[in-house]
Amino acid sequence: MSISTQFILNDQDIQTNFHPGILILDFLRQNEKLMGTKEGCREGDCGACTVIIGELANGKVTYKPVTSCLMPLGELHGKHLVTIEGLNLPELSPVQEAIVEEGATQCGFCTPGIVVSLTASLMEKGSEISRDSVMRALSGHLCRCTGYRSLIASETHLLNAVDNATGTDALLEKGFLPGYFRKIAERLNKIPSSSKPDGVVEDFLIAGGTDLYIQENKAIPDSPVTILNLRQELKEITRKNGYISVGALTSFEEFASHSDILEIIPEIEEYMFLIASWQIRNRATIGGNIINASPIGDMTILLLAMNAHLVLQNGIGTRTVPLTSFYKGYKQLDKTNSEVLTEILIPVPAKKTRIHFDKVSKRKCLDIASVNLAVRVEEEDGFIEEVGLAAGGIAPIPLHLKKTCSFLKGQIVSREIMEDAIAVMQEEISPITDIRGSREYKRLLARQLVIKSFIRLFPKRLSAEEFYEKY
Repeated sequence: MSISTQFILNDQDIQTNFHPGILILDFLRQNEKLMGTKEGCREGDCGACTVIIGELANGKVTYKPVTSCLMPLGELHGKHLVTIEGLNLPELSPVQEAIVEEGATQCGFCTPGIVVSLTASLMEKGSEISRDSVMRALSGHLCRCTGYRSLIASETHLLNAVDNATGTDALLEKGFLPGYFRKIAERLNKIPSSSKPDGVVEDFLIAGGTDLYIQENKAIPDSPVTILNLRQELKEITRKNGYISVGALTSFEEFASHSDILEIIPEIEEYMFLIASWQIRNRATIGGNIINASPIGDMTILLLAMNAHLVLQNGIGTRTVPLTSFYKGYKQLDKTNSEVLTEILIPVPAKKTRIHFDKVSKRKCLDIASVNLAVRVEEEDGFIEEVGLAAGGIAPIPLHLKKTCSFLKGQIVSREIMEDAIAVMQEEISPITDIRGSREYKRLLARQLVIKSFIRLFPKRLSAEEFYEKY
């Protein structure tokens, strides 16, 4: 399978016919001998292999950190790939200096990826240096030498060094990035658009790759692939006919930062911090989360509660399917092999709608949920007019709690009603014991998440103290 991929690696123009499905991590270490990008978990969990990807849009290059162990080489066409080596300066950069000053490196294995992510956070134009921004950048990194406190303390040094002048242009002006960054937009603009050869039968359709590469890492480099993320038309978010249309290839981070999504789910950024790290949110796609059909898919659970619909296309025509009826059994979908998910339609909620998402997992920022839950309630003076409730980890599929919703609709929010609703829910769910917890533990989590969510949504009608007395 020979497809030419052209991109810029640090300051070097690259044109390669390597298989488009091989991992960027392997290309860097095995072909380019750039060993600063470390190979750790190969599952996107540790952050040691983090790189920065620059993409040209409207004449400007925007940069974001990703884990190179989950991104195919073919997706780099027309982009700028920055490794730790590509950030080197004659002297230490502000990020490196802050880490040195705080003694925030010990064995050093994880340090290159951490430097890359913290640098990427400074490259965001208009971003503010704060404890939250440092925590966001570090959310995808593991440091088994327990250097987290020192890393978080580096915020003060970054503030003093950069003086909140963030963005690529500002960093270049201060000499905090190599000068070659100034010409990247011009150079990327000269790379021709990618083209897909005719007559290829794809074994693998690769979107974000955050699950596929974990399952099929060995098979992909020897198989025909299609790099879906080269289809920019499937990344758009627009409003039409009372819906917000989300392209299936929209990443979690693009979804959470879009103005239309922030308007209907104001706390979406807070929820995203529970769902995945910044580096993974830059890779994982909304459509991939849905099609993967994991019983604990975080975004799927939220979209189930939002009563989303799916647009499926087979090359001849399209059809629309409610997400609430899409899952027929474990990994069984209302979808033919010839159909591709292209669009997710989210009904624009009424202004009196309240939404909440929550999740329990062993690792806060980047882990599979033991149980997750989303609630959408349209209410007037405590009277529930419409409700959407979905949960993961408590059934073989992402579960729309239809019976519980039917019970709650038309009720006045109170402790007694919530207790009765929880009883209905317990009859509706069927958790099993696995590595993420026992059946009994998951039932407990589901109950507690319902209570927590409705207390959060209705603080004047419910209080934690009411439930503590009984539970």
